[in-house]
Amino acid sequence: MRIADQLHEQAQALFDALRTGSLDHVRGGVTRDTYGEGEAFAHVLLAQHATQIGLEVRHDHMRNTYMVLPGVDRSLPAIVIGSHLDSVAGGGNFDGAAGVVSGLIALQALMQSGIKLPCDVMVMGVRAEESIWFQVSYIGSRGALGRLQAEALQARRIDTGRTLADHLREAGGDPEAVQRGETFLSPKNVRAFMEVHIEQAPSLALTGFPIAIGTGVPGNFRYPKIRIKGEYGHVGLGRRFRHDASLAGADLTLGLDAIWAEWERQGRLMACTVGEFHTNSERHGLTVVPGEFSMSLDVRAYDPSDLVELEAAFLALVKNVEKKRGVTIDLGPRASAEVAQADPVLTQQLRDCAQALSLPYCDLPSPASHDSAAFCAAGIPFGFIFIRNPNGSHHPDEAMATEDFMLATEVLTQWLVTQQGDD
Repeated sequence: MRIADQLHEQAQALFDALRTGSLDHVRGGVTRDTYGEGEAFAHVLLAQHATQIGLEVRHDHMRNTYMVLPGVDRSLPAIVIGSHLDSVAGGGNFDGAAGVVSGLIALQALMQSGIKLPCDVMVMGVRAEESIWFQVSYIGSRGALGRLQAEALQARRIDTGRTLADHLREAGGDPEAVQRGETFLSPKNVRAFMEVHIEQAPSLALTGFPIAIGTGVPGNFRYPKIRIKGEYGHVGLGRRFRHDASLAGADLTLGLDAIWAEWERQGRLMACTVGEFHTNSERHGLTVVPGEFSMSLDVRAYDPSDLVELEAAFLALVKNVEKKRGVTIDLGPRASAEVAQADPVLTQQLRDCAQALSLPYCDLPSPASHDSAAFCAAGIPFGFIFIRNPNGSHHPDEAMATEDFMLATEVLTQWLVTQQGDD
């Protein structure tokens, strides 16, 4: 379904308003901090727009925002379209937000055409997808699905030091509902989840496709607080006497990179990231052998057995480094997310819609985690559409042409049109 030019302009205006209201004048880019002012601004902005165009607006105990186009039979399970509205600090304007704006534009196109689906269609602005703030994955979506562990409420935001429970309550949410395992969304009331997102590696820019149909979201295991304990020593200490914690950290990192290189050589998909890597700033110095070192680790792959194999290889590496460097390595808390494959029926339907619109596309596995994985883990099928982004993500230079965004939104809208007779 082709979309009127007026909605192109409206999409651009929403993106401009999101950027203006969450500019980070210190780091550049935007900062829509999880359960903070920036994220709240984005939710209010889009909820106000939804009200203006005639959608219903509601919230759950996580303060996720739902913008609803009523269906003919409101007792039927709904279609949910959505993504997140938070960002990393100094991030880009489109990561997550593109999916929410796409859903709103698609619903407006349906309304302008007089199309009403059998079931409700809800555009979901998800809270707290960016795990960097609390170092917990999929907080908003898992909370809505009743799958957020109560222990996560005690996670502390990296900048404020305050707990998730405090931030959630301050935002108008209900931490006690999380403790009760309250469910707002489930397979009983949601028939499918659709997510539109910018790509987070420049794959489409290299291949020339403006959009792609997502085939899956990787699972991961994470160790966000690895601590290495060696011995502080004098800069003149001989190598054989040292228990250098920083070199142990380097060994771990280079060992992981060697594993990745071998997997790449074999054509096996994985990725590992050491996002934090530092000595103790209160004790380190030019003439001090580091006795402490801290780092984080995220490892992801597309097959559960691959994750098991990778973690076993990492744990063996840890033992070898401990022995080699004479240090102890405390891995700290572990977190993980399951591999999520896009629903094959929905995936084929999206391909068919792109073909019906004569739009060039390819299939693309996601290199990043997305809220779709939380829905998949809860038993709700999902479909995924990627938008070309030549500059990568999680930094101010994210690039998304409005023309590419509209192509993805037209595929989404066309898919909605095809659902008129499915219930």
